[in-house]
Amino acid sequence: QVQLVESGGGLVQAGDSLRLSCAASGRTFNIYTAGWFRLAPGKERELVSAITWTGSSTYYADSVKGRFTISRDNAKNTVYLQMNSLKPEDTAVYYCAAQKVPVIAVLAREYDYWGQGTQVTVSS
Repeated sequence: QVQLVESGGGLVQAGDSLRLSCAASGRTFNIYTAGWFRLAPGKERELVSAITWTGSSTYYADSVKGRFTISRDNAKNTVYLQMNSLKPEDTAVYYCAAQKVPVIAVLAREYDYWGQGTQVTVSS
């Protein structure tokens, strides 16, 4: 089993930055792919960004390309999402998720473990 705990959310103004962290515990985290999903009211859960276990491959949704950066520190069992130039439409609950395989999947159902989520609110 893998346990995921997110932190770093909050209330910011448009244009500000936030860094989300996802700390993993349990089985060896190094072999998993990690992703950040978000769920906004009235919308479906979407994959924002993901990173493979080696860090060699990353994925970004078109809506966040150039603004968000995903990274991981396997020594600390932690995945980060640096969010810059935040917009009101980035407001959502952000969830960290992990897969048992070292490939990036876009669909939420492909992920095996989930954190509890952290709220990000961007005011205009």
